Amino acid sequence: MERETRLVNFDSFYQEKDVDQPRTINPPIFRGSTVLFKDFADLNLASSGQHKGITYGTDRLPTQRAFEEAVRELEGGALTRAFQSGISAIINTFLAFTRSGDHVLICDNAYGPTARYCTAILTKFNIQITFIPPAAGKEVKNYLQDNTKLIFLESPGSNTFEIQDIPAITSLAKERDIVTVLDNTWATPLYLDPFALGVNISIQSATKYLTGHSDILMGTATADEKHADILQKYYRITETFTPEEDCYTALRGLRTLSLRLRQHEKSALEIAQWLETLPIIDHVIHPALSSHPQHQIWQRDFTGSSGLFAFTFKEEYANDKLAAFIDSLQLFGIGYSWGGFRSLITAAKYNRTQESKYTGKTVVRLNIGLEDSKDILKDLKSGFEFLN
Repeated sequence: MERETRLVNFDSFYQEKDVDQPRTINPPIFRGSTVLFKDFADLNLASSGQHKGITYGTDRLPTQRAFEEAVRELEGGALTRAFQSGISAIINTFLAFTRSGDHVLICDNAYGPTARYCTAILTKFNIQITFIPPAAGKEVKNYLQDNTKLIFLESPGSNTFEIQDIPAITSLAKERDIVTVLDNTWATPLYLDPFALGVNISIQSATKYLTGHSDILMGTATADEKHADILQKYYRITETFTPEEDCYTALRGLRTLSLRLRQHEKSALEIAQWLETLPIIDHVIHPALSSHPQHQIWQRDFTGSSGLFAFTFKEEYANDKLAAFIDSLQLFGIGYSWGGFRSLITAAKYNRTQESKYTGKTVVRLNIGLEDSKDILKDLKSGFEFLN
């Protein structure tokens, strides 16, 4: 059975044994802190850590468990845990798999908050951070140290969309028993299978495509068999949980993921190809275009592309002209995040620790939503007139 079909038909219904409850397509929402035990024997089991059921409100209530199981099945991993945001999933993964004295590698094009957490917080715990090139591959071996314990990848990376050679990196990591983590939010598990490429932990900012409607903050971490127990024990000790209402909405969003993603992909490619024909455009940064520097790696590892990409202008326009262009757009909201049904735009200059062809250039990032692509093209054409 195809994954799209499994997503639609995933049996997320929770029903206690010996209790007559209506069977709905989507699961009921449970709210509560106290969970009542059937009897004193169950209480004793809970006290000794042997109770197999839910013991408290922070112990992953049923809707959260249903959502996690749906994501685990989609990812093809051994265990999934939900967090209250994408960056929370990332932060807690670092905490679960590192300790004082460790060395961590992180790709130089990682999500800004990821990089800031590593440099500002992880270093306070005597964890050393080294940034590797955003399009790194086997040369990662030159950055490894005896105490390297984790490599964090994001492919394609935030804003400038470089792609790492994931199999080359995970092969090196396995030789040294180094944990590899991939932020796979751009492609989702539908368009990239991290575990098939040797990754140990797959991160999703479910805020984006998994929920799809820009109204939920959530993240997930999915572990392979070897690392599932570490993630499970960490999660339980910290009593992390995700609100039931958010899990309900996220699970509902999963049902239409493949349909939405196909439309995002189709429209984004159409617009990216059109942008490449314009004389004012310097680079269109979209992995599925043959002009992308790592396009061959994208062809090898990915089965599709999403609706997020960027471009640069040949001329570095003054701020007032750039503002006139962006402010004139009718269909593009100006705001962070992506993966939702509405098109969004941001523009900024990005400084990397590694050499970048985009240094000093304004990178315009587009989240192509579910509007008709003809209307999006018309909106951008109108906006470009303000640059004349």
